[in-house]
Amino acid sequence: MPANLPAEAKAAWLKVMEAKTPEDKIRAMEEFLSTVPKHKGTEKLIKHVRRRMAELKRELYERREKERAIRGGGGARLYVAKEGDIQVAVVGLPSSGKTSLLQCLTNTTLRPDDLPFSTVEPVPSMFVEDGVYVQLIKTPSLVLEQSSELNTITLATVRNADAVLLVIGADADLGVLEKILGFFEDEGVYLTPPSNYVKIERRGLGGIQIIGGGRVLGGTLNDVKKILNEYGIHHAVVYIEGAVALDEVEEALYVDKMYKPTIAVVTKIDSIKPAADLVNFFSKSGVRHYLADLRSCSLDRRRLLEDLLQATGRIRVFTKPIHSKTYVNKPIVVKAGSTVGEVAALIHSSLAETFKYAVVWRRDTFPSRPKRVGRDYVLHDNDVVEIHA
Repeated sequence: MPANLPAEAKAAWLKVMEAKTPEDKIRAMEEFLSTVPKHKGTEKLIKHVRRRMAELKRELYERREKERAIRGGGGARLYVAKEGDIQVAVVGLPSSGKTSLLQCLTNTTLRPDDLPFSTVEPVPSMFVEDGVYVQLIKTPSLVLEQSSELNTITLATVRNADAVLLVIGADADLGVLEKILGFFEDEGVYLTPPSNYVKIERRGLGGIQIIGGGRVLGGTLNDVKKILNEYGIHHAVVYIEGAVALDEVEEALYVDKMYKPTIAVVTKIDSIKPAADLVNFFSKSGVRHYLADLRSCSLDRRRLLEDLLQATGRIRVFTKPIHSKTYVNKPIVVKAGSTVGEVAALIHSSLAETFKYAVVWRRDTFPSRPKRVGRDYVLHDNDVVEIHA
């Protein structure tokens, strides 16, 4: 994908990329599909575009339902707005243990489904540990052997989330796991760190630039420029990791590829079949993983929180009021590399404007060894900061 599309189809896809609203994108995608020749080489492309159209239609439906709810008409929730510090999608096959995991981590009143595929919309709950609020979204069970509207909902939830908890039973073999990962990869979502990766960002100026540590197999920068120019794109940054073919560069125009940091939870560890194959796969692919007996909730909550923070590139910063003897237990969760000035702005814009200096401690040594710093000081996980303005 894609395979020898006519110029008319390429021009139609440019309209899709330029569309600003879901309504406009849907109309542009319908026009695009009318120009795509139907043969085996375009099957994957057509499937992807239709799935993306289904996501957009659900997005529109959700917007209308919200408007109806505001007017008092109620309506089902198909998308879940982000709350808390991190949003994590909980995905897996039927009866893999998704609900049991949420019961262990949260105060949810959910019960496991009596029948497979009973859950038909995302269900939120909150996992709280060390003052950090992690919103867990249980998604509908994956349907691997056929096309399903439930998969569309799950994909949309995963795309919106900061990370993924992949729940899989120890009784599943590697073939099942590969089908799960392959399903997401076909839709441009990687749950394991990708070795070969292309992402294209259109720009207003600067021509076509290739950055990253990768290379194009059997092609040059001019070949990449030619492909993008055929779609009416003359200014873009092409991020490449690993070794990719020119077809993969073109495919990146159609599929918005993304990597979602994933933590695997292997359940049913008392099953007759050992989980060694799954554990070896996750270890080799760089996926953090747990073996969990969910009947006894044998899951290290603090370690899970630490892994989620590291996987999503976030840190905890604890604030200390000037006249207080200790710090506030609820941290501010920010991106790794954030500065004192950026945290001050998050607390209140006036605090950043009148900033003089800050005092920083390490949480594990507080209140000893304070350090006076400026607004450009880069904070670390578990720092305590007192801002003077």
